[in-house]
Amino acid sequence: MTPAEIRAEIKRLYNDTTRATVERDLRRAVTLLKALEDEQERARVAVYMDGLSQMRSEWILAARSAARKRTRVTGTGRGKAS
Repeated sequence: MTPAEIRAEIKRLYNDTTRATVERDLRRAVTLLKALEDEQERARVAVYMDGLSQMRSEWILAARSAARKRTRVTGTGRGKAS
């Protein structure tokens, strides 16, 4: 792949990633990034790499938060007859 093709693929991964595919897409993007030999080329895709990483982090935190809410015991007694 040419550097331009690699940049285009990383950009496509960034634009098309979903919660379900972000781990796979980030792994693929890292592999592609390693194929870029020029530091200047790597800098050109850094924003997409950062974006993929940020999405993964946000989705992981959201999933953990949702899981805690589902398993939390409130103990407020609402809805119970006294």
